[in-house]
Amino acid sequence: MRMAWLAAGFALVLASPAFAAGASPLGYWQVTTGEARYSVVGCGGMLCAKLVWLRTDARTEDNLALLNHYVVRGARPQGDGKWSGSLVVKGNNYAGTMTMVSNNFMRLDACSGFVCRTYEFTRL
Repeated sequence: MRMAWLAAGFALVLASPAFAAGASPLGYWQVTTGEARYSVVGCGGMLCAKLVWLRTDARTEDNLALLNHYVVRGARPQGDGKWSGSLVVKGNNYAGTMTMVSNNFMRLDACSGFVCRTYEFTRL
């Protein structure tokens, strides 16, 4: 379930409108905990992200259902290196903001109801 939450959060972050000045979220990213990797690509002038790898101990039924699937589609930039949006995963709504901290580091703040979490990603 943690990975599903993480995938949802990542998806939300990528749903924002503009790339950071000089920093692009396109490419391969790994959660700093090392449990998942994502491919972030442009799609119709927006962003999409696919969960492409899971560490062995993260291969739960919920996480495996997301593996090799787009968890973000049509993320829109918000400017100043931030993207925000919403996503539905297994009937749950998530809202979040992704921030490009540097060319090789981004942070995702995601909430579902009153529960919020922060995830950090490094470029591979």
